Amino acid sequence: MLTTQIDKFTDIILDSITDGVFTVDQEWRITSFNKAAEEITGILREEAIGARCSDVFRASLCESGCVLRETMRTGRPVMGRALYIVNADGDKVTLSVSTALLKDKDGEVIGGVETFRDLRAVEALRKTLTQQYSFSDIISKDASMQKLFAILPRIAQSDSTVLVQGESGTGKELFARVIHQLSPRHKRKMVAVNCSALPDTLLESELFGYKAGAFTDAKKDKKGRFAQAEGGTLFLDEIADLAPALQAKLLRVLQEREYEPLGATESVKANVRIVAATNKDLATLVAEKAFRQDLFYRLNVIKLFVPPLRQRKQDIPLLVRHFISTFNHVQGKHIHDVSPHVMRILMRHNYPGNIRELENIIEHAFVLCNTVIIQPEHLPSELIESSPTETSNHSNLQQIEADYIYNTLEKNNWNRAKAAADLGIHKSTLFRKIKKFNIQLPPVDGRSSGDSVLQS
Repeated sequence: MLTTQIDKFTDIILDSITDGVFTVDQEWRITSFNKAAEEITGILREEAIGARCSDVFRASLCESGCVLRETMRTGRPVMGRALYIVNADGDKVTLSVSTALLKDKDGEVIGGVETFRDLRAVEALRKTLTQQYSFSDIISKDASMQKLFAILPRIAQSDSTVLVQGESGTGKELFARVIHQLSPRHKRKMVAVNCSALPDTLLESELFGYKAGAFTDAKKDKKGRFAQAEGGTLFLDEIADLAPALQAKLLRVLQEREYEPLGATESVKANVRIVAATNKDLATLVAEKAFRQDLFYRLNVIKLFVPPLRQRKQDIPLLVRHFISTFNHVQGKHIHDVSPHVMRILMRHNYPGNIRELENIIEHAFVLCNTVIIQPEHLPSELIESSPTETSNHSNLQQIEADYIYNTLEKNNWNRAKAAADLGIHKSTLFRKIKKFNIQLPPVDGRSSGDSVLQS
């Protein structure tokens, strides 16, 4: 009688827990199954008890890496492992799972217990936040990027030439594609040309095309990229590497809206919008007489600067999740996230290759990862070797925060109010952090010549 009452009391306790809970014996048969487990899985307690847990859950790791089996084998509990199950309706449900051993009063193992939390609400919130910080295929919550998002539709609606500047790997071509997609020219082609990828002689024929007989191997007419982009957009990447002779010909296209294919006797009208990009400072090249000043002014009608990833590290978690989602789709995997240790490593890295480098890191991890969480051992070895050890994580993270605050202040010309807005914190909080990290600032900020940076 007492045992029955204890069992009922235990069931009441388990049913009051919002996380799913079930226990198994050493034969992997379910011995208890609470109400939350029923709601999350869609499986009734009566159907679950007595069945093997793999038949009930049909989880992503049941066959190759059961979390509870890992605990039963090693004796060590698992905390917060992410995986998915297939519920009774056939839908995938993402869970956070924890496991432990069940022992009798003599300390003998008699089974295991697993608790699991439904992460669908978290996933929905994450998707909402991701959409909030995305513009077409560009993902960012950085304040300077948000300003670009705000003006891109207006830029796209015009027909003005656009110059996109930024380091290699920052996504300049992506900006060009968004401008084209949002423009009245979106029904026609966007054609991309890398001006540094071809020798000058080939690049001229590639851009403007040629007539049959223009040179020895010209057996028939060939359309150039300008003709292919007629009515649409021509994206000229690495424009700074254009040879002087081609700079002059491009200038004519921008001025006269016409060009001559090689071997032609008549000009051809060009109804093409130009979007150019470079990872170099064209103004400096003009001063050094390495780039035509008149062409620079023709290209520099609307200028966009895409900041490097090291200046917007708050975007790294968003980008990581975006790449995980993309590679899951392409490779047919079900990787859920990166471990906290991996995220710390990624946040500490300086990214000389920018977003392209981060994408390559995640793709490398996908090749090696056979679980649902990317761990440090899945990252490129050179990234691990260059990363500080985990024992100094606290001081490292504080240094990262201090460096990030300093860089944000510097970017905003030491204007504390603007820097606080960029950081998403109140300026009084920023003031406390400046004091906490002993950040040494110039004597004046960017508001006026007489305002102290430590002024409240």
